[in-house]
Amino acid sequence: MIAAAEAAPGTLLAPEMMSAEGAGPMVVTVWLPPGYQTSTERYPVLYMQDGQNLFDGAERATSWNRHVWGADTVAAELIAAGKIPPVIIVGIDHKGPERARQYYPQAAFGRLDPAVQRQVMTAPPYSDAYLRFLVNELKPIVDARFRTRGDRASTFVMGSSMGGLISLYAFAEHPEIFGGAGCLSTHWLMAAPGPAAPTEQLFSAYENYLRDKNLKPGRLWFDHGTIGLDAHYDPYQARIDALLVGKGWKLGVDYVSKTYPGADHNEDAWRERLGESLIFLLGGH
Repeated sequence: MIAAAEAAPGTLLAPEMMSAEGAGPMVVTVWLPPGYQTSTERYPVLYMQDGQNLFDGAERATSWNRHVWGADTVAAELIAAGKIPPVIIVGIDHKGPERARQYYPQAAFGRLDPAVQRQVMTAPPYSDAYLRFLVNELKPIVDARFRTRGDRASTFVMGSSMGGLISLYAFAEHPEIFGGAGCLSTHWLMAAPGPAAPTEQLFSAYENYLRDKNLKPGRLWFDHGTIGLDAHYDPYQARIDALLVGKGWKLGVDYVSKTYPGADHNEDAWRERLGESLIFLLGGH
C-alpha cells in the first residue's frame, strides 16, 4: 500500500500482501480519491469485499470474469458531482475457493445442527478471524498510513452476495467500528441453491442471530435484482426488512431495501447501482 501507480481517476496503490492471524494472508488494495495527494483533509473510509473485482484502474486482470465494479470510477464521478464526499476505498481480496469460509457469518453457522453444518461446508468458516483482521490489523494500519477520519460515523463496509452477508455481520459484530454497511444482492440462501439445500434452516440461523443482536443505529443498504440468484432473494429480504422495522429502524432513513427489475447477479449489475448505495451511505456525511 506504499508504492503508487497513477490510475484515472484518483490514485490506486499497488496491492499489498498482509498477514491475518487465523485467516491466512490477505491481499489489500487502496484507492485514494482525486485531490488526496495535495490536500491536508481527512477522509472517510469504505472497506469493500472481493477486492480483486473492484477497480477499473487495476493493472492486474484479477476479476474472475474480467468484469469489475469500477468502484474507483463510480466514486470519482460522484465526488466530482458533489454527491458524496471524497472517500478512501480499501479493497480486500477474497481467498478463492475459501471465499465461503471467509464470508459465512460464523455466529450463524454455530447455531446450526452439526449435521447441517457438515452438509453446507466441509470445513468451518473463519469469518470471525477475518473480521478481527479488518478491525484489529487492517484498520489501524490504514488509519496510521493515511489521513482518515477513524471514527465510526466515517467507517463503512460493503460487499455483494456472500460479501453482503459478511458486511452486515461486520456491522453487527463490530458496532464500535462500522457506522454503515452496503449489502448488494445479499446471498440470503447462505449456500448454493438446490432441492436438497436446507435454505430455511440456514437463513433462519442468521435471521435469529440478527434478531438477538442489539444493532446499534447506523445506515444499512440492501438491494437485489430479479434474475439469476437474485430471483430467490425477495422473500428473505422482506423478513430482514420486517426485523429491522421491529427494532425501530425507519425505511429510507436508517436503511434502504430496493429491488432492481431485470438486474442479474454479477459485477455489471452491482456497478450500475453502486452509486445509489454510496450516496445513501456517504451522501449526508
